[in-house]
Amino acid sequence: MTATRSPRPIRDVAAAVIVVPRLELERSPAKTLDELLPIVPSLGLFRRSSSLAADPSSQGVTLRGVGPSGVSRSLVLVDGIPANDPFGGWVYWRAIPRLGIQQFEVVPGGGSALYGNYALSGVSQVVSRPIASQSVLASGEYGSYSSGLFGLRAADRWGPIGGAVEGELLKSDGYPVVAGYNRGAVDRNAPSEHGTINARVEGEVSSDLSIVLRGGYFHEDQNGGTQFTTAAVRRFEYAASARATPGNVGLLDLAIFGHSGTFRQNRARFFSNRSREVLAGDQDVPTHDFGAGLVWTSPPLPMLGSHTLTVGGDARRITADTQEQLFPAPSPTPSVISRDARGEQRLYGFFAQDVYDASDAVQLSLTLRYDRWDNENASRVEQLSDGSSVPTRFAGRSDRQVSPKAGLRVRPIDWLTLRASAYRAFRAPTLNELYRPFQVGTVFTQANENLGPETLVGGEAGVDVRSPFGLGARLTAFRNELKNPITNVTVGTNLRQRQNLGHARIQGIEADAGWRFARNWLVTAAYTLAQSRVTDAPGQPQLVGKQLPQDPKHRTSFSLSFDDPRSLTAEGVVHHVSAQFEDDVNNLPMSNVILVDLFVAWHATPYVDLFAAVDNLFDRAYLVGRSGVDTIGQPRFIHGGIRLRVGR
Repeated sequence: MTATRSPRPIRDVAAAVIVVPRLELERSPAKTLDELLPIVPSLGLFRRSSSLAADPSSQGVTLRGVGPSGVSRSLVLVDGIPANDPFGGWVYWRAIPRLGIQQFEVVPGGGSALYGNYALSGVSQVVSRPIASQSVLASGEYGSYSSGLFGLRAADRWGPIGGAVEGELLKSDGYPVVAGYNRGAVDRNAPSEHGTINARVEGEVSSDLSIVLRGGYFHEDQNGGTQFTTAAVRRFEYAASARATPGNVGLLDLAIFGHSGTFRQNRARFFSNRSREVLAGDQDVPTHDFGAGLVWTSPPLPMLGSHTLTVGGDARRITADTQEQLFPAPSPTPSVISRDARGEQRLYGFFAQDVYDASDAVQLSLTLRYDRWDNENASRVEQLSDGSSVPTRFAGRSDRQVSPKAGLRVRPIDWLTLRASAYRAFRAPTLNELYRPFQVGTVFTQANENLGPETLVGGEAGVDVRSPFGLGARLTAFRNELKNPITNVTVGTNLRQRQNLGHARIQGIEADAGWRFARNWLVTAAYTLAQSRVTDAPGQPQLVGKQLPQDPKHRTSFSLSFDDPRSLTAEGVVHHVSAQFEDDVNNLPMSNVILVDLFVAWHATPYVDLFAAVDNLFDRAYLVGRSGVDTIGQPRFIHGGIRLRVGR
């Protein structure tokens, strides 16, 4: 479904589709969805830190090493609805209750031909658990750093109507996030908490019409390890969708969705040796968005084989207002003490796709999409300490992109599939990048209202093998040319600015394999090599040849699991991430890291599981950031609890 926006078996598409099933979610030691993601090495977060301690605005996601940043270069969907924050592009992973997930799908490679903006490096989708019958699932656990997590899902069906409610609560005292050699008197653990609740109602109006209504609320409070380093999120979301199969004319999907919320962030200014801090800024960003999409998929049309057409369009309107109160150090010249920046972004797109099955062995797909976006009503007003103000009105800007994609799938024999694709994709700058400056540690990054779109031109070729002995393997080679990537460019001491930075090349391979060598045993391995280099940087020649920031060359994952529903489930996972750099000039390296996670569950009864898990078994210390101060990842984390289930 994710790879083609139409119902089709995964092995019948010309793409490398990675599926993480519900069973893998249940036997993972991950406490939140983002902690599970390293099992898919193609997918990477901006920083290799858990959302338990990471600032929400650093939770951007990308695929195949296409320029990691806090702003996602990959689209994330939940049942077809965009989950990326409309203002900043990052993803609130903690807003997705784990008990409600059926599977997680990942489709690397340029996806703008079908999905438009954000799908620069690919698309990921969370598929919700179906509402089949009356069921109740509950999970409670407790662990290191006084961390408690409770989840609940209740579902039922009354004839043609089904309903489900899913919720999750987490509270943790947190762990130290500043490296020991940098800590001062102001540093402490980084506590956090979140709560999320989602409700969904499904109804079959008739034999050829069904509707789904959903709504949700999410809140998160995060402390970055000092009194004045905090972040908070309050977010409502809603959606309505309908699926119609009128007569013999195909399938029609309509979706309407929206979000309304606020992101608040405090930042501190530190004195020597981090002995004291004062509040440097208080930022509040209310955001609203509304969107709709309509997709029609034809029935198979016989014409020298079989053609399946998919045609659709979507539109979205985003508004945001960045309200800042600043507390600068005393200065003989006037300083900015408040800033109000606002803007509006409107996006429209239309696409058409033809999936042509020339025979059972050969499939060709062609897709073309047109997108346009307008940045309007943008302004900024800065109040200075001398009582004066500096108003700025930004001119409206429009841009457009055409995104083609072609794919070929050949299956000469049932166990062997060959595939290839070529594509062009894009990402428009967000309102966050255009108008909102930010600070991490002691490093300040300026916004840039003159940013243009990023584009990606690339291709891939791969082979899939499936044997009757429980062994499956996949190998893909890819090459992508990233033009005008929006990058935080160093322009001074502790000062960066968002800029469109020339040209970068990302090329490599990805491989994964799984082998069920016995009834209850499964071993999996996955590897991604992504070699990213700046190939052109006008005005910044020192960047040519440099590795993209936060972009490791190697990512590896290995797992061994045992599953017997009558007695025991256990899994061990090893993750490896190679060395990477914090900055664009590659002066701030962060070494490689190997992490081992374990999980074991005893199925005490058909309705009760007792489980225990440990993340980072060997308590490896590793860097996740070097923005003025070195920050570290999650130490050894031990947790355990109970799961209850009634029904399916």
